[in-house]
Amino acid sequence: MRVVLQRVTRASVRVGGETAGEIGPGLLVLLGVGRDDGEEDVLYLVEKVLNLRVFDDAGGRMNLSVAERGGALLVVSQFTLYGDARRGRRPSWFDAASPETAERLYEFFNAEARRRGARVETGSFRAMMEVELVGDGPVTILLDSRKLF
Repeated sequence: MRVVLQRVTRASVRVGGETAGEIGPGLLVLLGVGRDDGEEDVLYLVEKVLNLRVFDDAGGRMNLSVAERGGALLVVSQFTLYGDARRGRRPSWFDAASPETAERLYEFFNAEARRRGARVETGSFRAMMEVELVGDGPVTILLDSRKLF
């Protein structure tokens, strides 16, 4: 499972011209599910996302997590994180999970983050979305549950 985190002052996602989710300060989470991913990948990444210290403390050091800062998550499904463009000019999606598996694990990620106390807003799975954000920093972090070391 792959995640691109962006620290934001605000972010929103629109589907069909309507706002599906929006947050103030927090993290925009672009979430891609791989074909070999399972619930253990979700649990690892939820823990990492909620506790990663990427927000400034009173001294200006990145020393606070989104949970400690009181921020929210905007989680957007992003199968294109598994695009392989090493050959040719059109990405291959071979390593992306099937839509059924991806949706189940995407929903599990959101439910698990909520269960742990996070405010979670989302886009719409398998929809064309317009994602808008105001980056804070900018701070962008790549996480991959299969690259643990």
